[in-house]
Amino acid sequence: MAGVKESPRQKMINMMYLVLTAMLALQVSNALLQKFLLLNNSLQSANSSADANNESTLKGIEKKIAEPGGANYQDVLAKAKQVRQITSAMNSYIEELKQGIVTNAGGGIDPETGSIKNLSEEEKVASFMVGSAGSKSGKAYELKNKLNEYTTNLAKYMAPNTKLAPLAIEPAEDPMVLKSDPNKGKDFAEFNFYQTPVPAALATLSQKQSEVRRLESDALSYLAGLVGLKEIKFDEIFAVVIPDSRSVVAGQTYKAEVAIGAYSKSITPRISINGSSVPVREGKGLYEIRASGGEFDKNGQLKRSYTATVSYPDPSGQMKTVTKEESYTVLKPSVQIATASLPALYYKCSNKIQTYSPGLGALYSPTFSGSGGEFIQGGGGKVTIVPNTSKVTLNVVNDGITLDQLPFNVKLVPKPTIKMFANGAAANDRKGEPAAGLRILEPKAAADQSFKETNPEDANFRVEEWEVILASGTRIRDRRTFGPGAQNISALAQQATAGDRYVITIKKVVRKNFKGEIIPVEMGDLNFQVPLY
Repeated sequence: MAGVKESPRQKMINMMYLVLTAMLALQVSNALLQKFLLLNNSLQSANSSADANNESTLKGIEKKIAEPGGANYQDVLAKAKQVRQITSAMNSYIEELKQGIVTNAGGGIDPETGSIKNLSEEEKVASFMVGSAGSKSGKAYELKNKLNEYTTNLAKYMAPNTKLAPLAIEPAEDPMVLKSDPNKGKDFAEFNFYQTPVPAALATLSQKQSEVRRLESDALSYLAGLVGLKEIKFDEIFAVVIPDSRSVVAGQTYKAEVAIGAYSKSITPRISINGSSVPVREGKGLYEIRASGGEFDKNGQLKRSYTATVSYPDPSGQMKTVTKEESYTVLKPSVQIATASLPALYYKCSNKIQTYSPGLGALYSPTFSGSGGEFIQGGGGKVTIVPNTSKVTLNVVNDGITLDQLPFNVKLVPKPTIKMFANGAAANDRKGEPAAGLRILEPKAAADQSFKETNPEDANFRVEEWEVILASGTRIRDRRTFGPGAQNISALAQQATAGDRYVITIKKVVRKNFKGEIIPVEMGDLNFQVPLY
C-alpha cells in the first residue's frame, strides 16, 4: 500500500534487490553467479515465510468469525480468501516463468550436482523473457501486464480510495534508477532481463514475488481489522491544558484543567469544523479563522460558536463520529489616542495623531479614512489630519475590519501676537524712543504658544506689509510703507523731533503652513504708537 511503513524483512529484500542490480552492471564471474543463486535462495526463503504469515492471518480471520457474532463478517472472510486466491495465481505464474528460465536458458538441473547446468547463459534468457529484437514477444511483457493488473484488483479489497503503485514500471519512471543510467531508456523487459544471466533473472522474479506477498499482507491486515482482529493502540501521548481563560486581570484566579491526550499513529481521523475539513497533524486538527466583528454587547464582547466533528474507524472498521459544540468570545478591539482625551484639530493645519490598540499589539497596522478633511497615512499607527470643515470623523480600519470612528472638533488657528521692536529690542511705547537715535523698526508676529507646541510646522507667521507715519500732534509729517522684516527708517528719523511720535499700522499678516503655502491672516485694525523724546 502506498505510504505503508516497510517491515525489516521487506527492507532487507529491497536491499538485496539493489545489490542484484548493482552486480548486473559488473563483468559476471562464476563466483558472482553463485552469489546470485544465494540471493535468489534467500528471497525464496523470505517469500515462503511471508506466505506462511499471510495464511496465519487468514486462519485468524476464520477463527474470529467462528466466535459469537462473527457470522456478520462472512463477507470479510470471503474477500480474504479471494485475496489469497489471486495472489496464489500471481505467484504460480511467476514460478512458471522461473521454471521456464531454468529449463530453456539454464539447460535444466544437473542430476549429479542438483544445480542449474548453465548459470552464465544470457542470450536464451533474453530470448525467453524479451523476445527477438523489436518484437516484444517475450514473457516479461506479459509479466508486466499481469503484475499491474494484480495491484489494480488487490486495491479493491483494501481501504476505500486506496491506490497502489504499479509493481512493474519502466526504468524512466523508476526513482531508484539514476537519471544518468544508460539503461534508463530501456523498457521493463529489457532493463530486467536483457544481458542477464540465469540466476540474476531468477532473483529478479523472486523479488517481484516478494512485493506481491507484501501487498497481500497489507490487504489481509486491513480485512483482519474489519473483524476486530486488531485493536486501536494509542501510542502517542501529549499533555493537554484547558484554561478557563488565557487572560486574567491582576487579582483574579487563573484556572486550568491539565490532562493526558493520546492518539494512534496508525489512524488518521477526519476532523471538520461546521462541516468543513481541517488539516490533521499528529492526530490533532488545526482550526484557524479570522475573528470577524458584529453586534458587540455593552462590554465590547461578541459570542461565537462552532461544531467540531471527529470521525475515526473503530476496531471493527466501522466509522465512529463524535461531535462537540464549542464557543469563544470575540473582544472588540479598542483604538486609543496618545493623549488623555481627543484633541481638537486646527483648521487646514497638519494635525499629527498617534493611535494604538492595546488588544491587537503587534497586529495593529491600521489604514485611515474619514470625512471632513484630508487623511495622510503614516507608519506605526500615525496619521496626519488636515481638516477642511468644522467637524472631522476618523475611520480606523485594521486588516479590513473597522475598529472605530473617532470624532474631532476643529478650531480656527489662533491669531498671532504682534510686537514692535526698535533697534532690535522691544519698543518702549510708554517712555518712548529717542527721536535722533531710532533707526530700525520691525514688527514681529509670534504664534500662540499652545498652537506652536502642537503644530510647529504651521506656526510660521510674519508681517508681510506695514506702514509707519511720522506724526506731530494731529499733523502727518511723513509716511512710509514697508515689507517683511527689520526696516531702516532713517529717512523719517532725520525729520523727527522730540514730542513727535511714530504711528505704525499693520496692513497684512501671513502664515506659511506645513505644505509651504502662504495663507493670509485676518488681523483687523491693528495700530501701534511709539512716542519720541
